[in-house]
Amino acid sequence: MIRRRTVDSAGLPLAVFEQGDPAHPTVILVHGYPDTHVVWDDIAEDLAVDHHVVRYDVRGAGESGVPANRDGYRLERLGADLFAVADAVSPDAPVHVVAHDWGSVQSWEAVTEPGAEQRLASYTTMSGPCLDHLGFWMRKRFRRPTPRHLRQLLVQGAHSWYITAFHLPLLAPATWKLWLAKSWPRVLRDLEAVNPRPGHPQATLKQDAVRGIELYRANMRPTIRSPRERYTEVPVQLLTLSRDHYVNEFLSEGLEHWAPRLTRRTVNGTHWSALLEHGPVVAAHVRSFIGSVAAGSEPEATGELVVITGAGSGIGRATALAFAAEGARVVVCDLDLESAVRTAELCSLSGGTGYAYQLDVSDGAAFDAFAQQIAAEHGVPDVLVNNAGIGHSGTFLQTTEKEWQRVLDVNLWGVIHGCRAFGTLMAERGHGGHIVNLASAAAYLPSKALAAYATSKAAVRMLSDCLRAELASSGVGVSAICPGLINTNITRTSTFSATTADEQAAKQARAAKLYARRNFPPEKVATEILKAVRTGKAVVPVTAEAKGAYFLSRFAPGLLRLAARLNVT
Repeated sequence: MIRRRTVDSAGLPLAVFEQGDPAHPTVILVHGYPDTHVVWDDIAEDLAVDHHVVRYDVRGAGESGVPANRDGYRLERLGADLFAVADAVSPDAPVHVVAHDWGSVQSWEAVTEPGAEQRLASYTTMSGPCLDHLGFWMRKRFRRPTPRHLRQLLVQGAHSWYITAFHLPLLAPATWKLWLAKSWPRVLRDLEAVNPRPGHPQATLKQDAVRGIELYRANMRPTIRSPRERYTEVPVQLLTLSRDHYVNEFLSEGLEHWAPRLTRRTVNGTHWSALLEHGPVVAAHVRSFIGSVAAGSEPEATGELVVITGAGSGIGRATALAFAAEGARVVVCDLDLESAVRTAELCSLSGGTGYAYQLDVSDGAAFDAFAQQIAAEHGVPDVLVNNAGIGHSGTFLQTTEKEWQRVLDVNLWGVIHGCRAFGTLMAERGHGGHIVNLASAAAYLPSKALAAYATSKAAVRMLSDCLRAELASSGVGVSAICPGLINTNITRTSTFSATTADEQAAKQARAAKLYARRNFPPEKVATEILKAVRTGKAVVPVTAEAKGAYFLSRFAPGLLRLAARLNVT
C-alpha cells in the first residue's frame, strides 16, 4: 500500500510516496528527467518487501510544487530537497539513496555535502554524474588532448546533443508541446526497448518536461565552467548501464578520487530499460549493496560476467584482458587448462577478476555441464564470446572426412554448443545479454584452398544472423566478428590436407611468418569485440583486408568468385 504525504522544503511542497514497513531500513528513490516517482514502480515494489521505500516527485514535476523562477532549480536547492525528505521520513536513522538520470545529478549535490555520511548511509547512482566531477573530467581531457581523450570528448558531445538544444530559446519547450510528449511512448519503445505501461509515461509528462528544461539551464554551464571539489565518504555504488544512449561508461573514469568507497557494477540495459524492464536486477544490486553496508563490510565490486572460450591465448586472451580492464568478472576456458589459468591471473592483475576452466567446446554434453556450473558458481553471464577455433587448409577433394569432422566440431559445433547452452540461460533470465561469435573474413571470402575452414566460418556467420533474430525479443544481442589476418598462434597449430609431416611443418612456419609480418595484434580485435557488445553491431570486419573483402562480397561477389580459383592458403 502506498502512503502519500507532503514535505515542505524551504517553502516548496514536495509530494512524497511511501511503502513498506517504516521499521525497516529506509531507501529513498530519486527520479530523473522527464519522469516522476512512477518510473520506480517495479523497483519500489521489489524493495518494499524488506525496506521502507520512499519516493518523491522532484520540484517542478508530478504533484510537487513548481519553483517561481530558474534559481529555484539550482543544485543546492535540489540537494536540500533530498535532505528535507530524509529528515521527514527517517529522522532518527541514516537513509539509503538510489537515483537515476537527473535524480543522480542532484543527489550527488547532497552526497558530496560535508558530513553527508551522517545522514546518508549509502548512495546508488545510475546515468547521472556529479556535474562538478564532470567539469574536472572535461578539464583534464582538454589539458591533455591525447587521441583517446579527444575521442571521449567527441563521443560524449555527440551523445549529449540534446543539452545544447535545451539551451536554445523556445525550441525545446515547443518540441515537447507540439510533438515529443505525444510521441514519447514510441521513443521509449523504439530507442530504449521499453514497453509503455499504465501510469507511465505519466499524464503530466508535457508540463513536467517543459518545466524540467530549467534543470539544464540553471546548472549545466555554471557548474561545468567553475567546478567545485566535491568529495564524499558515503559508500557509493555506481551502476553502469552498458547500453546507455546518453551517458558513456568512460565518464566515470577517476571517480574513485572523489568517492573512495566506490563499488562498480554493470547492468545490461538502456538508459530507461534498466528501471522499466530490468527492475529486479537493479533491486537485487541495491539490496546487496545495502546489506553489505549495513554489515559494516565494503561491498565486493562485481562487474558484468563474461565467458570466453579458447581464451588461453590470442584473441581470446586479449578479449579477456580488455573486459577485465573494465572491471568485469571473466570466466576463461580453454582445452589447455594451464594457459587458461594464466589468462585468469592476468585478468585479476588488469582490474577485473578471472576464473579458469578446462573445456573441449566440441563436446556438447561437456559444454552443457560447463554452462550449468558457471550459472551455479557465478550466475548467468552477461556476455558470451565463442572464440575457440582451429585453422585448416585444403581443397574440397583433398580434405578427408576426418579433417572435415575436426574443423566442423570445433569451429561450428563449438559455437552451436555455446549459443545453445548459454543463450538458453540468457533468454530464460530475461535480463538481456550479448553473444559474440568469432567468424572470419573467410566467411564471405571464398577460396578453393580453404574449403572446410571457410564453410565452417560462413556457417557461424549465418548462425549468428538467425540467432540474432530469434533472441531479439529477449534483449539478447548477437554479433559475428570477422577478424582477418591476426598475429596469433592459430597459424602454428593449423593443419594442411594432403601433406607429409615435414611439409605441414614448413607450411605452418610460412603462414606464421606471413601473419607476423602483417602484425595486426589481437588486442585490436578485442577492442572491436567490446564495441560490438556495447553497440550491438551485427557483423564486424576488423582488418583492412577483412573490410575490403566484405565490401566486395556485397557489391562485387563475382570478382571474389574469380579470385577463389587462386591457390592461396
